[in-house]
Amino acid sequence: MEIALVSDTHIPSRASRIPDAFRERIRAAGHVVHAGDFDSKGTLADVEDLAPELTAVAGNTDPRVGLPERATVELGGVTFVVLHGAGSKRGWEDRVAAAVREEADEPRVGVAGHTHEVFDREVGGVRLLNPGSATGAAPADRATMMTVDAADGDLDVTVHEV
Repeated sequence: MEIALVSDTHIPSRASRIPDAFRERIRAAGHVVHAGDFDSKGTLADVEDLAPELTAVAGNTDPRVGLPERATVELGGVTFVVLHGAGSKRGWEDRVAAAVREEADEPRVGVAGHTHEVFDREVGGVRLLNPGSATGAAPADRATMMTVDAADGDLDVTVHEV
């Protein structure tokens, strides 16, 4: 199963639209995970229209979009725990890994955003994925997202940028 991971779209405050290449990847995925900071209900509606299936959480700029702070979904034999990861950049990795351990047993993967920086590493027994900002919103220097091929508990992660 191909899963599209996106975060930190920040539309309309910092960007006007998700890049077309990313919109196509989102449409083509079997499932889409958005780790928050949509920035508006309109952006959430746009992503819902693009995504065949969507798991999404609220970020710190999403007080009124009506999403949970955390969500868990099992895809391809892996439990994905999704949260935004809001707070100080210092300690982000440990904070997100601890939250993921609270929510799920292994095999588990944490998907979080907030920093606008691509991240794919194991921290404290948790693989953490941050797709960066899908629109290149500051402080990002480019628009990024990830796709994940998940099957039988194994993951193959690809970073895409425009």
